[in-house]
Amino acid sequence: MSTMPSKAEILNWIAENPTQTAKRDIARAFGIKGAARIDLKRMLKELEAEGHLAKRKKTYRDPDRLPPVAVLVVTDQTPDGELLAKAMEWQGEGPEPVVLLLPLASDPALGEGDRILARLTEVKGEAHHYEGRLIRRIGTNPRKVLGVFRKRAEGGRIVPIDKGAAREWTVAAGATGGAKDGELVEAEQAGPKDRMGLARARITDRLGDPSAPKAVSLIAIHQHGIPDDFPDEAVAEADSMKPAGLKGREDLRDVSLVTIDPADARDHDDAVYAQPDDDPKNEGGHILWVAIADVAHYVTPGSALDAEARRRGNSSYFPDRVVPMLPDRLSGDLCSLHEGVPRACIALRMQIDTSGEKISHRFVRGLMRSAASLNYREVQEAMDGAPNEKCAPLMDEIIRPLYAAYAALAEARGRRQPLDLDLPERKVVLGEDGKVLSVNIADRLDAHKLIEECMVLANVAAAETLSAKKTSLLFRVHEEPPPEKLDSLREVAEAAGLVLAKGQVLKTAHLNALLHGARDTYHSEVINMSTLRAMTQAYYSPANFGHFGLSLKAYAHFTSPIRRYADLIVHRGLISAHGWGKDGLSPEDESRLENTAEHISETERRSMMAERDTNDRYLAAFLSERLGEEFSGRISGIAKFGAFVRLDETGADGLIPVRSLGREFFHFDRDAGTLMGSDTGLVIGLGQRVVVRLAEAAPVTGGLELELITLNGKSPPRGSGGGRRGKPVKRKLTKAGKKAAKDKRKVSRKRR
Repeated sequence: MSTMPSKAEILNWIAENPTQTAKRDIARAFGIKGAARIDLKRMLKELEAEGHLAKRKKTYRDPDRLPPVAVLVVTDQTPDGELLAKAMEWQGEGPEPVVLLLPLASDPALGEGDRILARLTEVKGEAHHYEGRLIRRIGTNPRKVLGVFRKRAEGGRIVPIDKGAAREWTVAAGATGGAKDGELVEAEQAGPKDRMGLARARITDRLGDPSAPKAVSLIAIHQHGIPDDFPDEAVAEADSMKPAGLKGREDLRDVSLVTIDPADARDHDDAVYAQPDDDPKNEGGHILWVAIADVAHYVTPGSALDAEARRRGNSSYFPDRVVPMLPDRLSGDLCSLHEGVPRACIALRMQIDTSGEKISHRFVRGLMRSAASLNYREVQEAMDGAPNEKCAPLMDEIIRPLYAAYAALAEARGRRQPLDLDLPERKVVLGEDGKVLSVNIADRLDAHKLIEECMVLANVAAAETLSAKKTSLLFRVHEEPPPEKLDSLREVAEAAGLVLAKGQVLKTAHLNALLHGARDTYHSEVINMSTLRAMTQAYYSPANFGHFGLSLKAYAHFTSPIRRYADLIVHRGLISAHGWGKDGLSPEDESRLENTAEHISETERRSMMAERDTNDRYLAAFLSERLGEEFSGRISGIAKFGAFVRLDETGADGLIPVRSLGREFFHFDRDAGTLMGSDTGLVIGLGQRVVVRLAEAAPVTGGLELELITLNGKSPPRGSGGGRRGKPVKRKLTKAGKKAAKDKRKVSRKRR
């Protein structure tokens, strides 16, 4: 090179080549030889003095810190036998930090030179700087099994609970981990097959009684066929990944993007930043940035990681664990927007007017550095006037501008009128032993709504951009309710003295009028539940049919590629549409888009069912110690065999069997959603208030059996017919009932 590079060029080289930062590497890159090396040394010292670089030994790096998840190498052992480690890719200021490893009894033995993936916690006032917990050893991916341990004279065997696993596993005497006969255990492959052809295993975790709390989510995972072990090829690919550099990206490290997540979040895949718009044509408007982890850079079409991510479809979340779509090296490290760590992203800059309408937007492929990792509660408390030490310095530059932008977005949302259901979400809180400590109503703070509105707008922008550029994508589709479900909802509304207009094109505004009319009344919960049941289930599709619930013409999922495969497809579409690289949509991606949409819609439903079953089991275990107690609740469902009740205290659903309702026959009216006694005329229907007694709780199945004590504040009459099938007491047919009877007569005449 004939001329000395500028300081900016040197900084760009270091950012793009974090593993080649010695002075000789920089000199070689720019062709600097002989006496010119003295000038290079002077420039590097100036950059160091200006705070742009930190010198460590003979290399220059960006000031940085270790992320919460990192690849380490075991370096030494203290006189007390404790293991020390260092990061494989340290890019921080000052001396290289020392990590003290805190092993668990179930961890494999580690030695000097072992590479591991670990979860880190920063410590103060110690000789070491971080403490690390092993996630797994790099380069090893032993098969795992969940099963019941059967003790033998020497060791024992494991009988897998997975129906698809026909063969047992053998456990040597020294590898039982103290497990007792009949206990549920987790184990990993420990060696080649024995002479009986059975795989050898080492027990890594004792879960106790198969109905015990720690076993609940694992059983649901296996019963629903959710993959929870990554193939060796996928793990090897993830382990080999290096952080993305600045090459081909816009430098966003000076944009004060922050992540706002639940306090217990393990990964951070979205970040936001807002500021007042200085464009005189948009007075009072806002600039809003949304940055999303660039998963597509690491998970490329045709790779083992891509095949496994597509197979899983999404991450699955349980009260005690997460089954991720991507290995920890990606989901918890390289694709997580950790505070103070450079991370690849696909970002969106949006111009919003004072009323919350999006004026313009543009996507960029960038490199960002999160200014702070915040949680919802601390952000809300800061905005409410009680900022903690972390939030106080961020109030004027970050937090208040975000809330100002949210106020405008909330105004636009009010005009758009998405479906406004009011159904509090309950969260199961577990103790360290896996037992349920409490069941709480999840927070719905403005901080939550702020992030939701930012993400909705970003998803809309992604759908608009790809549609305009005629690039294939997966839309998130939510179709309007079918007529028969709307008729049933109208019946419920009329019974509550409310009206849902008929004979017009249904809009969410009509449903919101019904919901708001019921708010703060006796009928509020039943109207909300009935409206939810009238809705169709959302799904993915390469064709756009709109999103009814959000009242949007086009909507795609762009904001969570760490945990949803649909978002990864949208990211690849944006890469292809903008010509950002060769890791965009592949011909195979496009050819099987419809099949992918069907598959991931199914995996989403699979996860929802497993998560629901797990919560049911936890709640049944929580309530099993309160047999005989009385609880208030509301009828949430009607079936031929009984009435379902949602308990107020926990949100658990239990069944009042029809056999326990009295000595009479109960007629089931599917259209009206009622059970009616043939002798007494007692009508049990959706939304009625009840007091019930807990008769039985089965943690293994998650079932609760209830006895009816009062119905709408009164003791129900008991029939005396001994269960005979008498004729039901006549009552006026509802509109839905009349229609059903008319249709039945038509069918009968046609058959003749």
